[in-house]
Amino acid sequence: MDHRLLEIVACPSCQGKLYYQRDNNELVCKFDRVAYPIIDGIPVLLESEARDMSLEEVQG
Repeated sequence: MDHRLLEIVACPSCQGKLYYQRDNNELVCKFDRVAYPIIDGIPVLLESEARDMSLEEVQG
């Protein structure tokens, strides 16, 4: 994941910071507890494509 992209991309729901999660190849919003997939190197920042995360996943 390009670190320059992480500096400018934001959560489409709350406009908060997204964090790259290498294990699942996702961008995570810790505030909303959702993860957005990265498919073929392209972040899919659609709320309909996001998966809900448990509190343990976000903190871990």
